[in-house]
Amino acid sequence: MKQKKRFVAGNWKMNGSLSQNRDLLNALIETVKDADSDVVVFPPAIYIQQVATILDGMNIKVGVQNISFEAKGAFTGEISLSMVKDFGCDYILIGHSERRTLYGETDADVAKKMKVVVAAGLTPVICVGETLEERESGKTEDVIKAQLTSVIDEIGIEAFKNAVIAYEPVWAIGTGKTATPEEADQVHEFIHCTLKAYDDKISDLVRVVYGGSVNASNVDSLFAKENIDGALVGGASLEAEGFTKIALA
Repeated sequence: MKQKKRFVAGNWKMNGSLSQNRDLLNALIETVKDADSDVVVFPPAIYIQQVATILDGMNIKVGVQNISFEAKGAFTGEISLSMVKDFGCDYILIGHSERRTLYGETDADVAKKMKVVVAAGLTPVICVGETLEERESGKTEDVIKAQLTSVIDEIGIEAFKNAVIAYEPVWAIGTGKTATPEEADQVHEFIHCTLKAYDDKISDLVRVVYGGSVNASNVDSLFAKENIDGALVGGASLEAEGFTKIALA
């Protein structure tokens, strides 16, 4: 398989302040300027303007953590693709497990969001992953396949042509636990095989990254695996030194 450029993203979740964001970004601008990876940060939506301004012209790109599949209208609390594009955001996080488990997002909702992101010419970062109960029941592959095929059945395999897929086992997010590099690699290989059944070329193009308590201590062992193309980082992305090590690994 052709070597793909690594993708490293920081999902800030509901964290940050004007001063904290400024200090973190100013540090990262200096430390990751020579990174070979595509480096992205996903701040809370209220800080997108600040972050986009600080990073203007830099090699760190900006994404948003969630969008509505509606274009506009009476949808209090939501933000649209056109609003996101106004601020030059390049990446959209879709279907994060916290959106699925805490806010009831379904596979159908994820497919609708994927459709509008692709139509807008932006890069979707679509999250898939199983709960601990599903893993212990041997259903990991069934869950991952259903999450992927719900999108493919709705809008076609072409939707993944420029996509990033983030495998995030729900049981490893924010818990300090992580899948072993071998476990993660096996799921990443399965994701590629699932896509390959529809289109070989698109499967080879897609970057599949790991998320779930990724940090400076475990990143080298994860990135050593053939099928792991980068990381979606949570808590460790809020600290410049640790995130820098991940981005430069």
